[in-house]
Amino acid sequence: MPIIEVNLLEGRPPEAKERLIRALTDAAIDAIGAPRESVRVILREMDPAHFAVGGVSFAAKAAAAQPRVEEDWSNEA
Repeated sequence: MPIIEVNLLEGRPPEAKERLIRALTDAAIDAIGAPRESVRVILREMDPAHFAVGGVSFAAKAAAAQPRVEEDWSNEA
């Protein structure tokens, strides 16, 4: 019974996760001849703040990539 575990960041739509599950199941069937009903797929979704590369979390990278909007208060009465 193959068990396939996948860690991925949160935010993908359910349809994309279903496609991934089907593709992984089909790959296990093709690669090792596993019966479809024996293939187990576990998706573990992580908060972007809980995954980092090079000491910077994906949440921090996303925040840094957002354009900053400076508010102009000079015309306020």
